[in-house]
Amino acid sequence: MIRRRRWWIAGSVIAVLLTAAATVTVIAFPSVTAITCPRCYGLERLQPGVYAEPGLPQARRRQVSEVAEQANRRVSDFFGGRTTSPDVLVCLSDDCYRRIGGGRERGIAVLNRSVMLSPRGVDPVIASHELTHVELHARLDGAEVPQWFDEGLAVLVSDDPRYLAPTGDRCLRDSRRPLPVTLDDWLRAASADPQVYAEAACQVSRWVEKNGGNEAVRTLIERLSAGQPFPDIQG
Repeated sequence: MIRRRRWWIAGSVIAVLLTAAATVTVIAFPSVTAITCPRCYGLERLQPGVYAEPGLPQARRRQVSEVAEQANRRVSDFFGGRTTSPDVLVCLSDDCYRRIGGGRERGIAVLNRSVMLSPRGVDPVIASHELTHVELHARLDGAEVPQWFDEGLAVLVSDDPRYLAPTGDRCLRDSRRPLPVTLDDWLRAASADPQVYAEAACQVSRWVEKNGGNEAVRTLIERLSAGQPFPDIQG
């Protein structure tokens, strides 16, 4: 009887701890829970894999769907198909974006599983940039690339006119300096000078062009996921 009571107490304590942990996660990391349960945060499913805040006019709903479709197409065309199908959570108001855990960014890939777009990021460029991060990391299968390559590739796939020339040599800012390798270093550099994205895109785009186009990226990813080290491709 005493043993049974101890088991009951232990079970109750574990249940309380798990509930507390879940509560802390919801409060401290709303974006994590939002991507798990978009409807729990008041988002409405517009189509498979696309959620937006409810009550949008038909024209805005159509815009959100078209942005998601165009962004997914850019990523699929570059990689020659997709291995991922992340949900896209779209907010057309700042209140909605704050509620699901967003900040001042235009968009963000969360845990390499889903993408959240702010009112300033409802655009195929921003959406495909974040979707590229998800697709790249899924294909790497645990392997790592320098953050400058990660970001430069996302700029290239999204065809971001802020950081790429429209034709020919895509470089808008040619720099041969070493670029940030870690995420923390990248965030500091980008905060100080957003044009570091253009520098990274320049190096990635030139490497891609020199090595045979999009297929070179897919080959590189396969080699990295097989355990080979990241090559020295800067410069």
